[in-house]
Amino acid sequence: MGLEEEIQELEEEIANTPYNKATEEHIGRLKSKLAEKKEKFAKRQQSSGGGGGYHVEKHGDATVALVGFPSVGKSTLLNALTNAESETGAYEFTTLEVNPGMLEYNGANIQILDVPGLIEGAASGRGGGQEVLSVVRSADLIIFVLSAFEIDQYERLQEELYENKIRPDQSPPRISIRPKGKGGIKVNASVDLTLNEETIKSIVREHGYVNADVTINEEVDIDRLVDGVMDNREYIPSLVTVNKADLLDKEYAKTVKDQLRGYEIDPDEAVFISAQEEKGLESLKEEIWEELGLIRVYMDKPGRGVDYEEPLILTEGDNVEDAVKKLGFTDRYRMARVTGPSAKHEEQQVGLDHELKDEDILRLVLRK
Repeated sequence: MGLEEEIQELEEEIANTPYNKATEEHIGRLKSKLAEKKEKFAKRQQSSGGGGGYHVEKHGDATVALVGFPSVGKSTLLNALTNAESETGAYEFTTLEVNPGMLEYNGANIQILDVPGLIEGAASGRGGGQEVLSVVRSADLIIFVLSAFEIDQYERLQEELYENKIRPDQSPPRISIRPKGKGGIKVNASVDLTLNEETIKSIVREHGYVNADVTINEEVDIDRLVDGVMDNREYIPSLVTVNKADLLDKEYAKTVKDQLRGYEIDPDEAVFISAQEEKGLESLKEEIWEELGLIRVYMDKPGRGVDYEEPLILTEGDNVEDAVKKLGFTDRYRMARVTGPSAKHEEQQVGLDHELKDEDILRLVLRK
């Protein structure tokens, strides 16, 4: 039996096994085996030249991937947002390779990637899907581009990303595994767990651990536990944009919002746009900025004053040390002063661990 048939057989057995306490451990082992075999299958495809992925060099302050099925308007959206010249047309499979463009917003350069339209089965390699998904895995933000008339595509896109180890809008499981020389597998948890201990041990063993301390600091189900043990998933924020909104009448617009709620998408958080008519794009740019968590730091340059035209772009939570490293001044740094939202007063002298805020003014004193 080939690897693909083994994967299919495991998927069928999982689907046909009712989940309850009596079957929990068995299902856990099956899902662990399935994850390992899918991993092996993906590596086999890559080594044979069928899924190595597109190489798109990352530029700018952050990278955003436009994800959607063919003909939802990704290429038109890319052209409207950036200076790219992606071929567009009202037919499927227009985009045959990854097309990058650069969005300039709030002083930041944000790389936007128009990846080829996904088709169902992409995670299994159909239609070059694994190459497409390899690009998505390296992005800082995913934008789901949905047609207003095909909102159900969202669920299928989520499934394809999940199958390729991409977890939109999730954080990594708070699980750690520390191998040891003897003593078997010991489970330590800081929370009450629904999964029984034997299920957890079985899943950990399936992934090759014989002696290990397993620490779990959150409630997890089988899938999330497997994710934590595999430790090779990508956790990427996302947002949803609904294209072709200019073609909706009021009555059908209500239907679209109901459909979004059905997929647990708040219609007020989705961005309704018309890429063709270039409507709603300013709201989309603002949402991209917010989701990426970028901040502007204006540098107070000796003899030239504050540079408001080309701010230093950092990420929320970054501190003075991060700014110094990005500027390449680590060896010359002496001290820093900050004026703005993060400072208690103007020209506050701060340490390297001082967390910066959007629109702070930073003055560095450097050694000559």
